[in-house]
Amino acid sequence: MVRRTARPRQRASAAATVSAGCPCGLPSSYEACCGRCHADGGTAAPTAEALMRSRYSAFVRGNVPYLLRTWHPRTRPERLELDPGMRWTGLEILATSDGTAFHTSGVVEFRASYRGGALHERSRFERVGGAWMYVDGEFPE
Repeated sequence: MVRRTARPRQRASAAATVSAGCPCGLPSSYEACCGRCHADGGTAAPTAEALMRSRYSAFVRGNVPYLLRTWHPRTRPERLELDPGMRWTGLEILATSDGTAFHTSGVVEFRASYRGGALHERSRFERVGGAWMYVDGEFPE
């Protein structure tokens, strides 16, 4: 009798994950997922989590206009410069609080991995004129 041991599952590479779906980690194509939000006059994100995912995808794709457009006017910087050498490799949503159609604010805690490390942030979102906006974030220890 041959006894087999369970092998740990291998994670798909970041390149395979991105090519198989949207950079935000959902299985839909970029065009059907975050791309709908990124287009000028595009679809507004329906939840704080959806906005978080679309902002992550905007960082992956270097879409500064979208990042500024979805940043709360109270905390938005005048300009934003992204590091062209930064390579984002995955997004993991750790927790959400509120942030649905029934709320005016919400919190999304996430881990965004990049080549060489990860960013762990708890982001705050508020609705402005019915649209979700990123307010600010803190970095839990």
